[in-house]
Amino acid sequence: MMQRGRRIAFDYGDVRIGVAVSDPDSILSSPLTTLKATDKTLSSQISQIITEIEPVAIYVGRPSLLSGNDGVATEKVTEFVALLGTITQIPVELIDERMSTISAARNLRDAGRSAKESKDAIDMAAAVAILEFAIEIEKRR
Repeated sequence: MMQRGRRIAFDYGDVRIGVAVSDPDSILSSPLTTLKATDKTLSSQISQIITEIEPVAIYVGRPSLLSGNDGVATEKVTEFVALLGTITQIPVELIDERMSTISAARNLRDAGRSAKESKDAIDMAAAVAILEFAIEIEKRR
């Protein structure tokens, strides 16, 4: 039986960080916001989100090269996870996200939105995809 409570996912990127959240029963995952990765107040913004949502689990997309090996992006995500560790005691789990951004971009393109106008939407949609995948994994445990 899965623990009741909201879950949060971050799709970390050098420029933007997509954020998604689930409802307490983990039925619906929704886009929450897009944060600027270079913002000096990033820690406090994340802290505020975590305080408001009170998640029982935090997931971060783990970028791997299609070969499955780690790239430079993986190191940056590891640093982001370390940052989360300074903000909250809630355990952070990495979720393979190789296809999340690609599928999010395709879905938005199919919906008729240009890549330029939907960059924030793509990051949030990728975070939703990561969250949905994480919840599926959690339900199978």
